[in-house]
Amino acid sequence: MFGFLVILLILVAAILVVGVYNSLIRLRNRVENAWAQIEVQLKRRNDLIPNLVETVKGYAKHEKGVFENVTKARAAVMSAGGVPEKAEASNFLSSTLKSLFAVAENYPELKANQNFIGLQDELSKTEDKIAYARQFYNDITTRYNIRIQTVPSNIVAALFNFGKKDLFETPQAERAVPKVEF
Repeated sequence: MFGFLVILLILVAAILVVGVYNSLIRLRNRVENAWAQIEVQLKRRNDLIPNLVETVKGYAKHEKGVFENVTKARAAVMSAGGVPEKAEASNFLSSTLKSLFAVAENYPELKANQNFIGLQDELSKTEDKIAYARQFYNDITTRYNIRIQTVPSNIVAALFNFGKKDLFETPQAERAVPKVEF
C-alpha cells in the first residue's frame, strides 16, 4: 500500500510539472509572437519613411538636418538588437518624425499634396498599431514574468531555464509630462 501511495504522489507531481511546463511554453511563445508583431509594424513604418522623406524633400529642400535625423533614426531602428535597444531607437524615430511633420506645417502646398496626405495617414495608422502591439507585448510579457517568479511555477521555470523577458519601455528622458503653455 505504501509503495502505491509513493507511485501515486510521483505521478501527480510529474503531471503538475508537465502542466506548469506547458503553460510556461505557451506564455513564452505568446511573448515571442507579440514581439514579432511589434517588429512587423516597425518594418512597415520603416518602409513608409523613405517615401515620406522624399515627398517632403521635394518641397523643403533646405531642411537637410531634419532628413538626416530621420534617416539616422530609421537606420538605428533597423540595426537595434534587443528589446531595450529597439524601444529606444523606435522612440527616437518617433520624435524625429514629429520634427519632419513640423517642417511640413511650414509648406501649405505640401500639406495639400495627396501623396503626402496618404503617407502621413498610413504612418499615423502604423504608429497606432505599434502602440497597440507594444501594449499587448508588455501585457503578455508581464504575465510571463509573473508566472516564472511565483510558486510553484518558479521551480519549474528554474529547472528548465525560463528567463525573465524585457518590457518595451519608454526611455526615462521621454517620460516627462510635456509642458503646455497658452
